[in-house]
Amino acid sequence: MPESSLVTQHDKGHSNIMIMERTIAGAAGKDEAERQGTRQALLDRRSFLFASAESLGALGLAGCVTSDGMSRSEAALMYGPLPEEKFPVPAVDISKVDPKYWRRKVKYASKEAPGTIIVDPGNYYVYRIEGDGEATRYGANVGRDGFRWSGDAYVGRKAEWPIWTPPKEMIKRQPEAAKYAGGMPPGLDNPLGARTLYLYQNGAYTLYTIYSTSDPETIGNGITSGCTGLLTQDMVDLYERTPVKTKVIVLPA
Repeated sequence: MPESSLVTQHDKGHSNIMIMERTIAGAAGKDEAERQGTRQALLDRRSFLFASAESLGALGLAGCVTSDGMSRSEAALMYGPLPEEKFPVPAVDISKVDPKYWRRKVKYASKEAPGTIIVDPGNYYVYRIEGDGEATRYGANVGRDGFRWSGDAYVGRKAEWPIWTPPKEMIKRQPEAAKYAGGMPPGLDNPLGARTLYLYQNGAYTLYTIYSTSDPETIGNGITSGCTGLLTQDMVDLYERTPVKTKVIVLPA
C-alpha cells in the first residue's frame, strides 16, 4: 500500500502540504530502492555470466587437455607428418594412442648416465635418461609373452631405413617370412621402419632391436618377438640423440 494512503488514513488532520511532502519523500525512497535493486541485479548478472564463462572454459579445457597436461593439438603437432624423409611418413592418428603413451619429459630417479636407454616392458615405456632426475618417456610396444627378455645391452649399430632380414628362428615359426630371407627393401611397409637401434652384448648382435612403427594401435601392447617398437616420430627423436655404444637396460616385465 502506498505511504501516502497510510498517511491520509491515520493522520487526516495533517495538511495537504504534509501529505505531499511525505508522498514526495516516499517516491524518492522508492526510486532510490529501485536504483539499488537494479544495481544489485546488474552485479548479480555479471557475477553469473563470469562464473558461467569460467565453467564453460573449464569444460572446454577438459575436453582438450589430458590429465598429464598435454593438449591434443600439441600431440598432433608432435606426431605430425615427416615429409622430408626418404619415404614420407604420414601423421599419427593420435586418437588410436592412449595419451599416457605420448612422448613427454617426466621425473625419473636413476643413477644411470644421461643418454642411457631404459626399456620398461611391464609398463610399455622406453626412457632416455636426461639427468637431474628427469627422463624423456616414450610409449612402446614390447615382446609378447614367451618372447620377453631382460638384461643389459648396448647399441652396437644403428640404421636409417634399414633392410629387414627375418632371423632363421622366425622363418621356422612363420614360414611366410621365408620370401624375405634375402632381405626386405626399406620402406613404410618394412617392419623396422624408418630408424633402428641394434642391441648387442659382448660384441654379438642379440637379434633384438628398438625400431620404429607406423601402427599406433600396437603401442601399449605385447606383440613382438622380443623387440621394442616406438612410433616413428618418437624413434626419430630417440635415434638422433643416441650414439653407438649407448647403454641399454631392459627391465624384467
